Amino acid sequence: MSLSFRPFNYLSNISCCVSKHTKMNPSLLKLPSSIIPPPKGTETSSKINTSCTIPSGETNGIGIIGGLSVDSSLNFAKKLVDFQSENEGNSAPFVLCSDPLLSNALSSNQRSSYSSIVENLRRKRLLLEKSQVRCIVMPCHVSHSWYDEIEEGCSVPFLHVGECVAKQLKEEKLRPLEAGSPLRIGVLSTNQTFVPRFYQEKFEEEGFEVILPDKATTEHTIIPAVAALKRKDYEGAQNLFRIALQFLLVRAVNKVILASDDLQQLLPADDPLWRRCIDPMDALARSCIKIARSTETAF
Repeated sequence: MSLSFRPFNYLSNISCCVSKHTKMNPSLLKLPSSIIPPPKGTETSSKINTSCTIPSGETNGIGIIGGLSVDSSLNFAKKLVDFQSENEGNSAPFVLCSDPLLSNALSSNQRSSYSSIVENLRRKRLLLEKSQVRCIVMPCHVSHSWYDEIEEGCSVPFLHVGECVAKQLKEEKLRPLEAGSPLRIGVLSTNQTFVPRFYQEKFEEEGFEVILPDKATTEHTIIPAVAALKRKDYEGAQNLFRIALQFLLVRAVNKVILASDDLQQLLPADDPLWRRCIDPMDALARSCIKIARSTETAF
């Protein structure tokens, strides 16, 4: 298991987990010197936190289980810092576990390694519990396919991204766009097999009607849009993505959940269509910040 870091323009709240087995890419270690492992034998080597424990006296730490990529995990960590900076007060520290081997297993989209993936994720959950965090989050849509198995027996709040988004939608007090119809929520994902299922379950429990794209729409718009983005055909990616969004919007959905990191990059930042979309990780980040800042122990 390793922790890899990319530079952010803020004072880091990341606790380094370093052991003799940890492999680090020096090109990624550009964070403040206070958290970068110094060379062996230096006077500051004793400052490295080898137990992955939140600093003494802190009781509001956040544990993060990394998912498909280090970038997506660090993007979530940046959300935590950005959202906390919006309000006065100290920022909660966090511990981030990122495992390249797990990332490879998750990206394979094969269920054959189901038991090993779940066991891997459970070990990381146990590590974070021992790190004395206040709550644990898993900013990965695919990992949530096994949420129940990973969460079982957890001694601290383990947030579910679908529940966090459903709670946010409730708080927004949206109204159906068609009279006499239930409030409709669309879900777009590059993994239509597993990911939309848990969102659908959580949303329907709260009384929302969930609209999903059909197989043809996914195969001819969403998947090609992501492929176009990767080959830097930005115009083609945006056009295909707009078609996928319109498929849901014409069905009178109030909001569209973008359940894939790739989908967050498919439109310009100022595009008005973003107002109809929700990044689930925003809701997850705000929910765990709320717990970290609360005096209660339950979510």
